[in-house]
Amino acid sequence: MYPCECEKRPKVKVKLSDGKARNIKDIIVTTFWGPDGKPMSAAQFVEYLYGQVPELFKSEDELRALWSQPDTRQKLLDQLEEKGFGFEQFEEMKDIVEAKDSDVYDVLAYVAFAAPTVTRVERVDEHKGIIFSNYDYKQQEFIDFVLAQYVKEGVGELATEKLSDLLELRYHNVNDAVAELGAPVKIREVFVEFQKYLYMQV
Repeated sequence: MYPCECEKRPKVKVKLSDGKARNIKDIIVTTFWGPDGKPMSAAQFVEYLYGQVPELFKSEDELRALWSQPDTRQKLLDQLEEKGFGFEQFEEMKDIVEAKDSDVYDVLAYVAFAAPTVTRVERVDEHKGIIFSNYDYKQQEFIDFVLAQYVKEGVGELATEKLSDLLELRYHNVNDAVAELGAPVKIREVFVEFQKYLYMQV
């Protein structure tokens, strides 16, 4: 068996109103649907998301601030879902902009501001030193576990609703987690706080 030497389809440049182009995959089959239920091309899909951004955040700094806190991130995700961009749409969008292993944050920053994307692994590697410098060894162990889940599964692992599941997965029961990490309120504080370092500009 020989490896396929099929020619890759060229990327398509989508020029948006900020004057900058976004590179996307040239996808033949239309699999994207607008909020009105009508099919959209990949380029139209990107343009539609770009058009929704000004109502939600004005700059990458504002996006980063919203994304760094679980509560405001969830509110933003809920607003995006109301506009037709739920989990499935963002998985498709990751494919379009060739950022399959990136955070949804990177997709938004790329479409909205032409910011370069990084993978979740790269984000963790770039920020782990900053994160760990703020916590003791036992807290670092828990954060390291959470980050591994984030790399594997995505940003959904950073939602506060996931905290109990993560503690069960890591420590098998909440009592053991409390013995290692302290009171539940302290554990939640660490879980929420470290995320601002994960998305900090470095």
